[in-house]
Amino acid sequence: MEKEYRIETAHGAIRGIERDACRIFLGVPFARAGRFEYAQLTDRWDGELDATKPGQSCPQYRTVDLQLENKGRLFYHREFRDGQDFEYGEDCLNLNIFVPKGEGPFPVIIFFYGGSFNSGTNSEMPFAGEGLARRGIVTVFANYRVGILGYMTHEAIKARYGREGNFGLDDQLSAIKWVKAHIADFGGDPENITIMGQSAGAMSVQFLCVNQDNKGLFRHAFMMSGAGCFPKFALPKRAEDTRGYWLQFMEEAGCKSFDELKAFDVNELMRVAERLKLKRKDTQFMTMPVIDGALIPGPVDRLIKHPLDIDYMIGYTNNDMYAPALAVVGDIFGKANGAYIYYFDIDSPGDGNMAFHSCDVRYVFEQLDSNWRPYGQRDYEASEQLAAYAANFAKYGDPNGAGLPVWKDAGRGPSARVLRFGPSSTEMGKADLAKMALNFAKTGGWPVVDELGEKIYQERVGHGRAVKPVPGEE
Repeated sequence: MEKEYRIETAHGAIRGIERDACRIFLGVPFARAGRFEYAQLTDRWDGELDATKPGQSCPQYRTVDLQLENKGRLFYHREFRDGQDFEYGEDCLNLNIFVPKGEGPFPVIIFFYGGSFNSGTNSEMPFAGEGLARRGIVTVFANYRVGILGYMTHEAIKARYGREGNFGLDDQLSAIKWVKAHIADFGGDPENITIMGQSAGAMSVQFLCVNQDNKGLFRHAFMMSGAGCFPKFALPKRAEDTRGYWLQFMEEAGCKSFDELKAFDVNELMRVAERLKLKRKDTQFMTMPVIDGALIPGPVDRLIKHPLDIDYMIGYTNNDMYAPALAVVGDIFGKANGAYIYYFDIDSPGDGNMAFHSCDVRYVFEQLDSNWRPYGQRDYEASEQLAAYAANFAKYGDPNGAGLPVWKDAGRGPSARVLRFGPSSTEMGKADLAKMALNFAKTGGWPVVDELGEKIYQERVGHGRAVKPVPGEE
């Protein structure tokens, strides 16, 4: 049963949704920011805030072209977004907050989505907090800016702020600060915050954890498929070393000044970005966080040796996008920092993509039923376990609890100790690097829709086609 639910906060009245498991507040604005400007935290809203539907998502390539002819794009569209409609706009800094019923204060998880720093939104299908709410956790899904809107560098930005780039990373830090200041109004405990992310979201969490200025803002960090030392080619560049890319972007857009770019049509910005991808192969490394002397104060390969002294949990899968490299670097970081590490070795049913990159997100949020895959008993058992571990970690900094297989930290030995979620059991072991390497060789770490997956999807969902038609192709 669902009904409206109202509370009073320091920001004003807010109207959300009450369900059996929790209370939900969607699209809650935590900051405002003009284009290529750093976020300013919200103070109050006028009247009663309607928090019964998601807010805007940051404009991204999907705004103008879903690119579903690309089987990799189609795969993740089907896994995370099929059947959903999103409103895109630059007023996109908002939170979806899931609150347990009962007396708080409750521990808080703040989650940051992945998407290669170029896409993603906080209201995609797996990002729901009912499961963790039943376990006594407030879960906050935060939006942040991506692509050109999230990571552009320019001398005009540096002249105004004394720093440049990292708008998306700054949004994440702003979300943490807002939550710490205001989550008590929603029943959360501001002194027990866990930051959590997957893929680019996990990398963002790590960036936040290597800056000592963030000490005291959060107590625990949980990184899924994105923790550890970076290979040299993927290390964040100095902000000024990425300006050439953005100057070429302006040239491609036909903008003669920074002010022209600020006023440029946002959808056309996305089209320009796609054209530039065809001309340059380094787009991925230009549209991501940079060393700005502030949020990332220095070279990350140095900073990572002295991260915040907090509790860490790390996970990776048997067919991660850069397997087995993610496992190796995650293990190194885990051993150095007493982390709890899991290796997810349960192949997702329905196709041949094994335990693909980010497949474990559905398990931790107990969202298997919202997917087309024919999950079985072992999947649901593993999902319940992973959710329970995450809740315990958010409460205590230790995932262990009654009724769960014992999970030891990574240890200091030659091989990291990891908790293996296997096809038939969950127990301590180690990652199978040979298997991960073989899986990566088969798929390149980039899953695709195969014939078996398409057949099962059509039988289960019964759609005439796997995705909604692109405008103009109906």
